Amino acid sequence: MTAPQGRVASAILWGAAGIGGVVLLAAAALWFHYGTAVFFETITAGISACF
Repeated sequence: MTAPQGRVASAILWGAAGIGGVVLLAAAALWFHYGTAVFFETITAGISACF
């Protein structure tokens, strides 16, 4: 038995939205805990490490 294609796509979409929400919540928590200066320095260091 296989699930209809629409249900699978909906489950993937909801999963991606949930993960995105968790990432945004974690970013906000770090922002409030460490302050904006440390938050932006961390983001900048991460971006420069990638490039």
